[in-house]
Order: sequence, then C-alpha cells, then structure tokens
Amino acid sequence: MIDSLNIAWKYIRFNKVKTATLVACITLISFLPMALELILDESEKQLMSRAVSTPLVIGAKGSALDLVMNTLYFDDEVPELITMESAHRVMDSKLAQPIPLYVRFQARRNPIVGTTLDYFDFRNLRIAEGRQLAILGDCVLGARVAESLGLRPGDSLVTSPETLFDLAGVYPLKMKVVGVLTKSHTSDDLSVFVDLKTAWVIQGLGHGHEDVTKLQDPTLVLKRSGKNVAATAKLYQHTEITEKNIDAFHFHGDLSQYPLTAVLAVPRDDKSGTILRGRYLKREQTRQVVRPADVIDGLLQNIFRIKNVLDAVISVVALATILAIILVFALSLRLRQREIQTIFKLGCRRATIVQLMAAEIFIIAIMSAVFCGALIWMVNQFSNDLVRMLFIR
Repeated sequence: MIDSLNIAWKYIRFNKVKTATLVACITLISFLPMALELILDESEKQLMSRAVSTPLVIGAKGSALDLVMNTLYFDDEVPELITMESAHRVMDSKLAQPIPLYVRFQARRNPIVGTTLDYFDFRNLRIAEGRQLAILGDCVLGARVAESLGLRPGDSLVTSPETLFDLAGVYPLKMKVVGVLTKSHTSDDLSVFVDLKTAWVIQGLGHGHEDVTKLQDPTLVLKRSGKNVAATAKLYQHTEITEKNIDAFHFHGDLSQYPLTAVLAVPRDDKSGTILRGRYLKREQTRQVVRPADVIDGLLQNIFRIKNVLDAVISVVALATILAIILVFALSLRLRQREIQTIFKLGCRRATIVQLMAAEIFIIAIMSAVFCGALIWMVNQFSNDLVRMLFIR
C-alpha cells in the first residue's frame, strides 16, 4: 500500500492542474454547508443573547423588526420617532425603569447613541480609559470605535451630516472624547455614546450663540428695545461646546416633546411587565411595546427557511460535483490505457490498478480535508465579526 501511495503521489504532483481542480471542488462542497451552519449558529447566539437580555422595547407603531434592530443593534434604518413623554409615562407607571434612546446620527460611519447613564448600568458597560459622560458635548466611545479611529480621551470627534446638503442649517458638532468603554463583544463596541441633550444639539434642537446684548456688529442686530435684542439669521452658532460657551447653549419648548427612537423598559418583575404590555394593547394607542426575543426569534425562523433552500441548492450542486469527479476519473482511466497496459506487462494484477486509483482518491481526499479544516477554523475564529458584518451591521 505504501508503494501505491508513493506512485499515486508522484502522479498527482505531475498533474498539478487536475489535482488542484479536484481538491478545490471537494473542498468547497464540504466547506459550504459547515460554514453556513457555523455562521447561522453564531448569528442565532449573538442576536438572541442581546434580545433575551432586553425585556421590553417601546416605540412608535410600525415595523417591530426595524424598531428592535435600531434599538438593540443600532441599525441604520431609523424607526418612526416618539417623544420623551413616552419615557415619562413609563416612569409614572412605576412598573418599569425607562431608558430612553435616540439612535439616528452617525460619526464617521459609527452610530451615535443618545441615552442616559442608566443604559451603561443596564448593559454592564464599564469605562476602560477616561471618565463617564458628564457635560453637554461629551462622548464615550465603544472599544472597537476607539481602536479603528485611533481616538483616546482628550481627542475630538465630529458628527456626520445626515445629507450632503443640510438645508436645515444644522452644523456638524465637534464632540469631546472623554472615555473609552471596555470590550463587550456586542454592538456597543461599535457605537459612540452621548447624552440625550447632546443628541438633540446634533439635530439642532439645542443651540448656543453669542451674547446678543453685547453685539457690536450692526448687521447682526435686527432690533433693540430696552434689554431685549432681536438678532438676525447671520448670528453665528457654535459647532463645538466648550467651557466658555456651554452656558450659552439652551433648548426651546417642552423637553417632553423632544424626539426619541425608543424606550427600553426594564420591569420590576414579570407581573409588572405583563401589566405594562397590557396598557399598550388599545387600538387607538400610537405606541407599541414589543419583546425583542419574540421579534428576533421570528427573524431567525425566516433565516432558517432560507437556510433550507440553500441546503437544497448545495445538495444539488454537491451531487453534480460528485458526478463530475467520477466522470473525471473515468476519463482519466481511458486516457491512461497505455500506462495501465505497461503495468500489466510488468506483471501487476487488476487489484494493483484499483489500489493505485484508491491511493490517488485517498490523497486528494486528505488534501481537501486539510484545506476544508483550515477554512472552517478560520470561519470559526472570525464568525463573530462575520455575523456582525453580514447580519447586524
């Protein structure tokens, strides 16, 4: 058998193109189903772990999937907005702790999450470097964001405009990086966290400007009457919040009507959660409360339906590939008739021919198994990032 393997190896080395083609076909057909299974298992693990840890999400009536994906994974698809009043309503019910979220803007392609300090306690997020959010204009970076952008506490990060030409006249805000979070291996690592009021400043709902009572430029003054001064639209708005101008920043109107994308509701117990959900069942209710675990479970069911289709397609392709490989070996036997006759003339039996062919198939199978194992190992090592890239972001 050793001699057969030696001869088969020399033949395989001589016919490199044929061998490489066969090894590639067998490797891919073996690799695809296993890789698909690994990626789907990892996606289920990641999606469900974060969904199960989030009891309830309150948002505007509409797509529950968009609401959950934006709230849990900070997806680009922004759901219909609600107001801060929704968080106050949950607080007043005393059934759950509300954690408001405003996930709408980005900074260098990273989502900006406007929230309160309760969110960090809820997600068990800790500061690895620097300090926590304290004043208007501060931002805390997820571990992956800080690493990819090369930012540390003391650096600055500028928000990205929603559109190329912002007709509303909202300027990008230059935020101060005050802290970096420890790695949590979740969507929080890929996010920029700010206070809710800072998120509203980014939208232009809060702003600061020069002290109009001290203006010297007559083109900036529309009208003076006693202590009141009306300024023109030419008045400069700050795009960076500093110690010198922070007192000039203010908000107009009722803050309870300011926008949110969702409210995380953390019930005191199961009974409180059930009662809270019941209060949003009325037909005229403009808000909805969803359990992320139920929404993500439905998403996974659809993914697994797609997997069944892919499995069927891969099975058909695998069958076609196996038949093609059999055909290759059959044609190879015909083309190697002179070699086979020479082997017979040397006194070898038909069993020797079978041994040689079996040795070739064995070596090709071993090579394919090695390559397939290496690819599966790579997918297993980077499945976390692959799932985040393919499904979550």
